[in-house]
Amino acid sequence: MTTEKGGATLFDEQQADGANSGGAKAEAPQGAAAPSAKADSKADKPAKADKATDGEAPRRKTAQELAERQREISVSEFFTKNRHLLGFDSPLKALLTAVKEAVDNSLDACEEAGILPEVVVEITPTGEDRFRVAVEDNGPGIVKEQIPKVFGKLLYGSKFHKLSQTRGQQGIGISAAVMYGQLTTGKSSRIVSRTGKRYPAYEAALTIDTARNKADLHDEKTLADWHREHGTRVEIEMEARYQKGLRSVDMYLKQTAIANPHVQLTYVDPGGERVVYERGTKELPPEAEEIKPHPHGVELGVLILMLKETSARTLSGFLQEEFVRVGPKVAEEICHTAKVSEKAYPSRIAREEAAALHAAIQKTKISAPPTNCISPIGEELVLQGLKKEIEADFYAAVSRPPSVYRGNPFVIEVGIAYGKPGGVGLEVTDEGRIQKRKSVTVSEELVGAADEPIRVLRFANRVPLLHQQSACAVTKAVIQTNWRSYGLQQPKGALPIGPAAVLVHIASVWVPFTSESKEALAAYEEILKEIKLGLQECGRKMGTYIKKGQRLRSEFDKRSYIEKYIPHIGLALQEILDLSDKERDGTVGTLDDCLQKSRKF
Repeated sequence: MTTEKGGATLFDEQQADGANSGGAKAEAPQGAAAPSAKADSKADKPAKADKATDGEAPRRKTAQELAERQREISVSEFFTKNRHLLGFDSPLKALLTAVKEAVDNSLDACEEAGILPEVVVEITPTGEDRFRVAVEDNGPGIVKEQIPKVFGKLLYGSKFHKLSQTRGQQGIGISAAVMYGQLTTGKSSRIVSRTGKRYPAYEAALTIDTARNKADLHDEKTLADWHREHGTRVEIEMEARYQKGLRSVDMYLKQTAIANPHVQLTYVDPGGERVVYERGTKELPPEAEEIKPHPHGVELGVLILMLKETSARTLSGFLQEEFVRVGPKVAEEICHTAKVSEKAYPSRIAREEAAALHAAIQKTKISAPPTNCISPIGEELVLQGLKKEIEADFYAAVSRPPSVYRGNPFVIEVGIAYGKPGGVGLEVTDEGRIQKRKSVTVSEELVGAADEPIRVLRFANRVPLLHQQSACAVTKAVIQTNWRSYGLQQPKGALPIGPAAVLVHIASVWVPFTSESKEALAAYEEILKEIKLGLQECGRKMGTYIKKGQRLRSEFDKRSYIEKYIPHIGLALQEILDLSDKERDGTVGTLDDCLQKSRKF
């Protein structure tokens, strides 16, 4: 196919170009002017950037022009455009996330200061799909200089480099809530804090400069008559949506009360209803001690950085000072395996030597890290929390021995509440009689119906996880457990069916969340194994109870069947033995007592 172009075909032009490129200079046809010098000079000039050259696509921008448009992005700017990473991807979820982050900060502050927490949560509607979230605590307070950094600077905190159990880890949460409120309403947040009764409270309005990741304070003043001797209050107005349900603020606070029986929570919902979750114990959890990293959990890049920054003079000293569970003998073994001198200066270790050192660490048998850095709830308090907030017939709990993943110690705790009060049930009296249990009215259900999947209550460092249940290691472990062995029905690849709530809590110095929003646990093999073992141990206890109930039902049915014939037996004996009516009734009573006491449970 040929294309016409100015009276000549494209094929003819290609032939002419080929002849010229072959080295023979083509003669100009008669009557045609020779190419001018001006045309030659134009041909020698480089093509402009926005025009096409021979056979090349047009270039819109040069590297220099692109470089002028490149600039650094602040953390605040990034999360402003990617707020879904922090749990603010919908108005409904945003309300829960804001409350969660503020409550987590309050509980951590109170426990670190040795104060029994008293937390007040208030949600007040201010317009259509707008709410003011206020969280107040009786903690130690925050000094004036730190307030703009705590509430207005993302990735700022005291826990990121600290290896001990805390609720917060990243230094993002409460600042992200302030940023979300500012983004959706344009309003500043209000902060009030007091560090002691001898000092006045400090109040300020706060906004975040996202370009600089820095807070701006407005309307600063002191309050001499604030009602708390010490504590902090934060108020954030935001665009949000409120509704009750399994993933609501109400459910989050109820589950927080289960996992934190030492906390008193007061909640005022948008309708003005006030709910108080009283504390079940006046003892604070044991304080979690900070530990150094375990050698088996360090990665090569981190190891190289630690070698450069250490103040130790020798490699052996570095291993003993910077890591836990490393003594002189272990350090000597690591250096010998890596073929590196124990007296080598750490900052002069080459990358190849560091790689050999890292490989030697993984091969060396090192004791597990100490567990005083974690503070589990404990079996008794798990049971107490379940009984305090969930009406059920049977409770069981287990706290697994400490284990390790990637050098990080962790403890798995499991609790089960089984049976729904108000349903049909039986009980055995002290005299051995079987009778129907009295029904109980349940106002809020954490235990589902007998034909519904069980409820899974997930916790990480005492914090409820309400979203991304299917992506969580806890749910995977529950599904992989064979619940048929314990008396529950279970469809293939799904949660078991029955009136039960299963609580799973992981306590660790570093919880492996799947994202920054901290909504699901990563499925490490060691964690899955411990969760399954805890579920199986609690499952066996529940299975024993269920089988006992089945035997009780069978015995009750048999006794009910026999009871129908006891009066007839009495009449027959009266006729045979010529008994009086009184003697007959006594005989019937004796037979009934023998029947009821024939088997005890």
